[in-house]
Amino acid sequence: MKIVEKTENQLTFVAKIPLNLANAIRRYVWQIPIFAIDEVEIFLNDSPMYDEALAHRLGLIPIKMEKSLDEKKVKLSLKVKKEGTVYSGDLEGDAKVVYKNMPIVILDKGQKLELVATGRFGKGSEHTKFSPGLLYYREVFELTTDKSLLEEFKKRFPSNKIEEKGGKITILDDQKKEIKDMCQSICKEKGKELELKETDEIVITIESFGQLPPEKIFKRAIECLKKDLSEVAKLAEKKI
Repeated sequence: MKIVEKTENQLTFVAKIPLNLANAIRRYVWQIPIFAIDEVEIFLNDSPMYDEALAHRLGLIPIKMEKSLDEKKVKLSLKVKKEGTVYSGDLEGDAKVVYKNMPIVILDKGQKLELVATGRFGKGSEHTKFSPGLLYYREVFELTTDKSLLEEFKKRFPSNKIEEKGGKITILDDQKKEIKDMCQSICKEKGKELELKETDEIVITIESFGQLPPEKIFKRAIECLKKDLSEVAKLAEKKI
């Protein structure tokens, strides 16, 4: 496994994983239990936003996955009387939001907003608000073409590994940014042939919405997949 790029909420790496297994892990990102606002009781809403739209927006605010959260429901309150923008950071209670500057609604002079939100654990397969992020992947290709394009490729793709052999050059498309289509366009423009060869590696990118670090999303998706496969194996043993 080789890390290509890592930030607070995004991780890109190269690994030798079969495509069908990578796809299973991708799907199981939506099986990770995530905490989110699920019910909203609105007592006062003078804002121009309908209650339903307001509740939907609150549900999409990422909540920190702290150890203090358990399987019980947690209350968050919002009581604002000031003129201006109401932000996610104005929510108070037993849980904390990931991003405090997410705008919820704008209040004019004299308008008020008062509500109580209830949060719980859920899965992305149930509703998007319980999703921790996204996982996507692509195959790694070796691209081989005429050596006359060496300087052009070095200039366009400085982060990619380029090897020279005889009158040919081979560039590996294993970075965060896919270059296969660009290479095809360059070769077509220059009148050169481009050979594509599949490798046994794939580039995997995980984008977190903030509740969990991207590396934890990957690990927990694998754990959820293992758990379900174990249950399937037990059921199969009983039937056979």
